[in-house]
Amino acid sequence: MQICFLIFLFILGACFGSFLWCQARRLRLKETKKKALGSRSVCLSCHKKLKWYDNLPIISWLVLRGKCRYCHKKIGPLEILAELGVGLAFLMLGTTIDLYSAGPFDWAILIFTFIFALILSFLAIYDGAYGELPGLPLALSIICAVIILSLKEWAILSISPFSLELVYKPLISILILGGLYLILYLISKGKWVGDGDWLLGLAIGLALFEPWLALITLFLANFIASLIMLPFVRKIPSRKIFFGPFLVIAFIISTTFSQFVLSML
Repeated sequence: MQICFLIFLFILGACFGSFLWCQARRLRLKETKKKALGSRSVCLSCHKKLKWYDNLPIISWLVLRGKCRYCHKKIGPLEILAELGVGLAFLMLGTTIDLYSAGPFDWAILIFTFIFALILSFLAIYDGAYGELPGLPLALSIICAVIILSLKEWAILSISPFSLELVYKPLISILILGGLYLILYLISKGKWVGDGDWLLGLAIGLALFEPWLALITLFLANFIASLIMLPFVRKIPSRKIFFGPFLVIAFIISTTFSQFVLSML
């Protein structure tokens, strides 16, 4: 049952990844060209409307070998990366719950974490493709993070009395992620990190709740960014690094292994 659940989540996540990539393209075209793509997906090169079988997550990209069926222009790797990335994110988050022993709070937290992951995935896709973090999704991510934090604190209060940890833990977590990126943004005047990175860090810090998880997320985000971007920076020293995707990847990893990490402390 658990395996079927995880397979379902991967397929669902891949479908959402394809949808989010399309929405990111639509938003970009609307902002830069004041033009919408319409209700149907089209090739950005030949503007041919795509059939339903051209939009199957992962499968269509592999069958067409990353090219348009009609004009044979390259689609690029970002589409399949989005589908695989969101699919894997859903699968990993699904491993954090036991279908047989989970209670109402566990399910509520997981559902809102999925919603939060979708918003973060859109931000990661948009930032990775265009180097920007749109304001509305950022605001929605903070709202969703507040709901997740409230559910976590409510779950704790349902089994134990009030403690100051419920106040200072999320505050420290926010300072570790959002605070650090805000300082870097102010010191560099936007040269080191963008103005949206600290807001994304704030949202992730709220959702994580635990300062140790925030520290691990910060380390992972910078480590993965250095590992992946170092070859590109060596070739083009002036190349900017967009931290949004790496913060999102680090959040998914930290959340997936949160119980293991906290049990070791």
